[in-house]
Amino acid sequence: MAHFDVFNGDADGICALHQLRLAEPRESTLVTGVKRDINLLKRVAAKSGDSVTVLDVSLDKNREDLQRLLDGSIPVVYFDHHFAGEIPQTELLDARIDTAGDVCTGLLVNRFLEGQFLPWAVTALYGDNLHEAAKEAAAPLELDDEQLGHLETLGTLLNYNGYGSTLEDLYFAPDQLYRSIQPYDDPFDFIASDTTFQTLRDGFDSDMTRAQSIEPVLKTEQCAAFVFPNDSFSRRVSGVYSNQLARDNPQRAHALASLLPSGDYLVSVRAPLATKSGADELCRQFPTGGGRQAAAGINQLPADQLQSFIDAMQNQFA
Repeated sequence: MAHFDVFNGDADGICALHQLRLAEPRESTLVTGVKRDINLLKRVAAKSGDSVTVLDVSLDKNREDLQRLLDGSIPVVYFDHHFAGEIPQTELLDARIDTAGDVCTGLLVNRFLEGQFLPWAVTALYGDNLHEAAKEAAAPLELDDEQLGHLETLGTLLNYNGYGSTLEDLYFAPDQLYRSIQPYDDPFDFIASDTTFQTLRDGFDSDMTRAQSIEPVLKTEQCAAFVFPNDSFSRRVSGVYSNQLARDNPQRAHALASLLPSGDYLVSVRAPLATKSGADELCRQFPTGGGRQAAAGINQLPADQLQSFIDAMQNQFA
């Protein structure tokens, strides 16, 4: 009997799985990928007697393969905060889904575990750019500003590592990054003693310096849009730079379109932090688009639709 742990390759997916396996250790096959690789259930070849846990990927985007598993009498536990659509009603599916704008999957797992590994949930919230929710969740830990800053940095770096078109764009494959974290009950121990942290920090600092030199192609009170070159750095930095822009200008929506080798664009969208809504609605207007209310994206926006996207963005956030 095999177990499959299926998780998004970003901070939230990794921190969610880490909490769960600290509480409930078990041997499992890890199924993950770059942050945008969310059709993960298609890679799960489970058979009778096996079981599956899914963390931080949209049920709606995996509906067909979820149904395949359920039809095969395979029990599935599902934690997520993305748009789900209709949830199959069966005893085989334990769905813990909350799409509110101020939760992440790591926080849902933390609630399930009744706060056992709260610092990792706080890290996940910071990784998903939910800074106020992170501070609120961290209150019982009574951390000082410096300690909170360390968790913020860790969440940001884990999230940064997930962005790319392929695993080659990343510093660490997400399953490798998870295994680096696996020995640590306490994120502060990981920060202090694992070289992975410094490798990510150095890469992040270099990429962000380059990103800040690129001027927007659109800038209004409501919206700003940036177009980045076809370069691994562009794809790596797209999410974390979008998050920083959102924090610096909380009344404004932001989009960052990174040119892909195919000539299409990888797009990251952040709704204004003041409302935390509309990003998913905008992105779902285009093929390969999806996400959540506060943060969403398009995996492959055809080049001839870039202006249409910018127009739709201005309409969405007018």
